[in-house]
Amino acid sequence: YAMLLTLSPYTPRFRDRVSPPGVMIRPYLNGFTIAFNVSQPNTWQPYVDNMHHFLEAYDDKVQEEKNIECVPGQYFMQGEHDSEEKKACQFKRSLLQNCSGIEDPTFGYSKGQPCILLKMNRIIGYRPGAGVPVSVDCKVQKGNESHLRSVDFYPGNGTFDLMYYPYYGKFTHVNYTSPLVAMHFTDVQRNYLVPIQCRLNGKGIINNLNSDRFLGRIIFTLSIGK
Repeated sequence: YAMLLTLSPYTPRFRDRVSPPGVMIRPYLNGFTIAFNVSQPNTWQPYVDNMHHFLEAYDDKVQEEKNIECVPGQYFMQGEHDSEEKKACQFKRSLLQNCSGIEDPTFGYSKGQPCILLKMNRIIGYRPGAGVPVSVDCKVQKGNESHLRSVDFYPGNGTFDLMYYPYYGKFTHVNYTSPLVAMHFTDVQRNYLVPIQCRLNGKGIINNLNSDRFLGRIIFTLSIGK
């Protein structure tokens, strides 16, 4: 009991060996295979619904009410006291452009050009990239590389801006919304199972451990039928 009294409820005591972040995707429904037929809305509508539900917290009005505009390109360092409530930077879904679900409420699924969102897992105090924004790239994980011919990334060129870091924990960073990178698969071979690997790239990022498919990268399969 005496030892527990010495622990802070806000931050871990030891953070010198924090591992690089893992990543996750949305939509996520029963595994890492996203399979649908363009001509059958019932096959892709669940993915669209999952995307809309996930992005509710990123609605522009919600972000404007809860969070502040920050200075891009630099870490947002706040306060010396762990117990102080921290401000959070706005991440509006409109930043995702063609993958925001605003202009195209089907996120490209109705056209066979699906959007997939990538986010880093939260790590208290972690500053990714050592001062340089972490970027994302995607390629065919195994097989014919020509099956993935075009991917667009949003926002910008597919980077996680430094202003969203560090994260201070759920007790004080209550309105924090994780930044996202949207991957718009605009030209994928139809009627094939296409395994895709999307990776984080930046200083301190580890993305090549065979024993952990989520550390700095994620592998999923796209199957788009007519």
